[in-house]
Order: sequence, then structure tokens, then C-alpha cells
Amino acid sequence: MKNFLKAPIAILSLIFVLSACSSTKNVTATNVSRGKFVGTWTLNNVRYDGLVQNAVQNVFDQAAPEAFVGSTWKLTNSGNGIYTLANGTSQTIFWSVFNGGTTGTQFQFKKIFEGDKAKNVAEGYRLDIASNNGSAMTLKSAVTVGGGTGYIIYSFTKNP
Repeated sequence: MKNFLKAPIAILSLIFVLSACSSTKNVTATNVSRGKFVGTWTLNNVRYDGLVQNAVQNVFDQAAPEAFVGSTWKLTNSGNGIYTLANGTSQTIFWSVFNGGTTGTQFQFKKIFEGDKAKNVAEGYRLDIASNNGSAMTLKSAVTVGGGTGYIIYSFTKNP
């Protein structure tokens, strides 16, 4: 009887070990929790990958990418937020983290104007999350150029 149980137990143990060693699907290196975004951030640098300087004249239907350098982004846990450009122009936003994009996890926001409710605003912006460790964050915005894709890369640091 003991030998009769040894074979199934050995097989089950082997299956358990193999399943524990297998890789998990659909997990991205940029899967970032929402909590890492909460706080006040400063956009320190805008750079380009696959694009020439000044190739993009307007981002977020607001201003040139360089106009966002020095801007502050206040993001609350409720999803409400506001960004303020260095020239003093402010924009209220509603933000969230989108898990499920074809490029991985994305930071998304939509502009909220006076009288708007976030649930009624259909248009917004999505940026790929290149990294976010809670104190430094890099977001990438894809731009179609000719037959390829370039990126505007935004580098943020969290204010204390």
C-alpha cells in the first residue's frame, strides 16, 4: 500500500515544483501601483527618442513639450490633480493608472474644465510608464513619425 501512494505523491510534487518555477504571464516590469503616483511632482527634463528637437510643437493640446519643463503636477489619491506650467498656467485633471494597454502599464489623464465631471469627459492622454520608484518617474509619449514611432520622454522627481 505504501508503494502505491509513493508514485502519485512523487508526481504531484514534481508538478508542484514545475508550476512554481514557471514564469507568470502578462506581468510587465512597469506594473506600478497607483500609490506611487500620489504627491507633488516636478517635471525636470523633456528629451526625445527617435525625434529631432522641436519636431513636436504641441503636447496635451496645450503647449510645446519644453514649456512643461519646471511644471508641477499635484496628484491626489482620489484621482484629482492639477498641473501648473512654469509660466503659471494651470490645468485641472483627473488621472489614473491603466493596466492592460498593449504597451504595458500607462499613466492616463483627462483635462477637467469648470462644470465638467470626469465621468463625462471622453478624451484624454495616455503615456507609457517607463519607470516609477515613488521618488523618480519617467513617462513616454509615443509620436508617429513617417512609418515609425518616436517618443517624447518626460522625467519627473517627487517633491518632499
